[in-house]
Amino acid sequence: MATRIGIVNYGMGNLRSVEKALERVGGQPLISGEPAELDAVAGLVLPGVGAFPRAMKRIRESALDAYLRARVEAGTPVLGVCLGMQLLFESSTENGGARGLGLLSGPVTELEAPERKLPHIGWSPVRVERETALTEGLAADEPFYFVHSFVPRPESGQLLASAEYGDRFAAVVGRPPVYGAQFHPEKSSAAGLLLLANFIAICERHGNGVATTTAALGSG
Repeated sequence: MATRIGIVNYGMGNLRSVEKALERVGGQPLISGEPAELDAVAGLVLPGVGAFPRAMKRIRESALDAYLRARVEAGTPVLGVCLGMQLLFESSTENGGARGLGLLSGPVTELEAPERKLPHIGWSPVRVERETALTEGLAADEPFYFVHSFVPRPESGQLLASAEYGDRFAAVVGRPPVYGAQFHPEKSSAAGLLLLANFIAICERHGNGVATTTAALGSG
């Protein structure tokens, strides 16, 4: 039976492209912004396209911030993609600044790329800094597709892979059960699909049991 993966819908993100990519690597994706529905999945993907403050406002208005923290506390694997990765951190300086989910430690700041155009759009090689279950099997300097102007500055121990555009920045981060990819794996050909397959394998190890997070939050 395919592993059920929830794609968190808060109104900002490439939901359908992420859904199709997860299906291609054997997952059973569910797009939803309803905690009661997301309780049935083994892992969660937090996508995102747009500005950090607006995204966090929508997440808080939907009470998905408390829900995500509760699922992480219960050990559920979470993967943030692009803006979704940045939202996992404590804060961002984008558009006047905003607080993030605080699931990973460190701020998000503008990419330091003197004499280069922002946003950084296109393919860049990614260097694995630490072998983990999420990065398993990725070739050295595998190219991935990026679209971003801001990057997280993770605290020591959370950097799993890096890329370079002006300065060297965090491309993949993780502190189990929380992971993030600054690039778009759903747009990154075979290498991106491999990373998503690795995430599904992590979720399978966590188990496909139905969670009771909604009830614990007093909303179900």
